[in-house]
Amino acid sequence: MSNSVPGGIADLRPLEEEKEQKAWYWYDWANSAYTTTIGTVFFGPYFINLAENAVGENGRFHVGPFSMPPGSLFFWLITASTILSALILPPLGAYADRTANKKGMLAFFARTGAAFAALIFFATGDNWQLAAVGIVMGNLCFSAAGVVNDSILPLISDEANRDRVSSRGWAFGYLGGGLLLVVNLAVFLGHDALGLEEGFAARLCMLSAAVWWAGFTVIPFLRLRNHQPADIEPVEGNAIVRSFGQLAATLREMKNYPMALTFLLAYLFFNDGIQTVIASASVYGAEELGHSQTILIATILMVQFVAFFGALLFGRLAARQGAKKTIPVGLGIWCVIVTIALFLPAGNVPLFLILGAAIGIVLGGTRAPGPLLLLAADPARQGG
Repeated sequence: MSNSVPGGIADLRPLEEEKEQKAWYWYDWANSAYTTTIGTVFFGPYFINLAENAVGENGRFHVGPFSMPPGSLFFWLITASTILSALILPPLGAYADRTANKKGMLAFFARTGAAFAALIFFATGDNWQLAAVGIVMGNLCFSAAGVVNDSILPLISDEANRDRVSSRGWAFGYLGGGLLLVVNLAVFLGHDALGLEEGFAARLCMLSAAVWWAGFTVIPFLRLRNHQPADIEPVEGNAIVRSFGQLAATLREMKNYPMALTFLLAYLFFNDGIQTVIASASVYGAEELGHSQTILIATILMVQFVAFFGALLFGRLAARQGAKKTIPVGLGIWCVIVTIALFLPAGNVPLFLILGAAIGIVLGGTRAPGPLLLLAADPARQGG
């Protein structure tokens, strides 16, 4: 293929795209620290401790007609953030498609989410409410920034290269999240030597993830270019009105795309299932299997680096076999792993580590091609 344009002038677009793709990878590096350090390892056990302090050893929370133990409150928070995301993200995604200032939106949600995540550092004693606000709003901003980040991908890579670029972004993210987790593991395990209380060490680790997220987001903000919207449904009005108009147009057209509708419903369960496993992993490991925080951190750290290779492996499989064939394989393995986890004996560290390694492979593989399939299933983004 020739890399020149009419008139004999070299076509520099591939080089510009590659430059932007490398900048785009840095956002995965930035936000993965939030997932690993806060979402997966430290927040769940720390929040449950705050909740138990608030109600006492045998106390329960009463919210309207519902009564729940402190440990259940954590999962209700995750559910609340998921419901908010389901309501807010669809019109936000349509708006992101229609604005040229995508990198500005990305930076806004990343910095706002990092600020909410930083609130958790100040949640001490029995102040579970502040931690609750921090995690719900942090999760919401994390998801919103992810939607904007996904909307950038089609503008910096062609269809033939999107699986590769997406997979490399996820792989880069797993390295970034794993690197910070190594540092946090050293801080948490060595808190006595550093003169820190265990609770303060955990809060310091979570604060570091918020700073990491906001700090490294500066790189894509500076290096990415704003692109004009492309391949969008023509709707009258300003950007906000057009975004809701696009969403409405998509919903109206769904009856003409039964496979896309089926896929979107399936993807809702697919994504929610993976997010539930990620959010619940440390709580399940600590509360049900009796593993120490040290074992949990070490396992999550191993998962991060295994997921790096999993993302690259499934990226290559998607390039050869297609994402449509690759994803079901990963989901099948997911189902087997989660089922086995139900019968995992408490306190068995080797089996727990083996299960963690298996999760790492499919975690990196099934999350990387997901946004591309979702993009392909949206008729409005295809010019519906």
